[in-house]
Amino acid sequence: MNRAIVLLSGGLDSATCLLIAKKEAGEVFALSFDYSQRHKVELERARSLAETYGAAAHRVVRLDLPAPASSVLTDRSREVPRHALGREAIPVTYVPARNTLFLSYAIAWGEAIGAGDIYIGANALDYSGYPDCRPEFLESFERTANLGTKAGVEGKLAFRIHAPLLRMTKGEIVSKARDLGLNFALTSSCYDPAPDGEPCRSCDSCLLREIGFREAGLRDPLHRSPNHRE
Repeated sequence: MNRAIVLLSGGLDSATCLLIAKKEAGEVFALSFDYSQRHKVELERARSLAETYGAAAHRVVRLDLPAPASSVLTDRSREVPRHALGREAIPVTYVPARNTLFLSYAIAWGEAIGAGDIYIGANALDYSGYPDCRPEFLESFERTANLGTKAGVEGKLAFRIHAPLLRMTKGEIVSKARDLGLNFALTSSCYDPAPDGEPCRSCDSCLLREIGFREAGLRDPLHRSPNHRE
């Protein structure tokens, strides 16, 4: 049976990847990470997504990052920028080597259970400038995965890094998710949500999500009222 691992953050992109993987693979395993991110509500959403859409298993792995102060997503003494999309080449929401860490854990789990297909919701068009979302990085990591594992060297398992959203606009991603039957209310994209999970609607991730729904001509169910926090 073809097995796949999906990096499932609980956000819109990773949830769409989960549904794509469900169509393409025989058995799907979901992998999430608790790295003390301020938007930890996404882990609750990831659990709901994995259960709702029938992941064979869902792991939430605790990671202690070596330098939490290096990103506003893990340093609560700093403010998440508002209405700042595109102002910085690599924004302060970047978490050092995050996707490298996530993908490394994914191939370790994949080698153990015979899952060579790894899905990640990276996007190179409408993205926040993160270097570990670029196609060059993903292609390089795939080569590394096959060179640095016993299964890869012996030819028993070929690792493939799938980034099906890589060259899609946010509007195309929202439309794809709708066509796949995603319940958007189960996702969370905000970097700085309220305690009840309500999005701020002004961080980079919220602004990108808003662009996507507007381009797709859909209403975001997470926007419960016209008022939002600034």
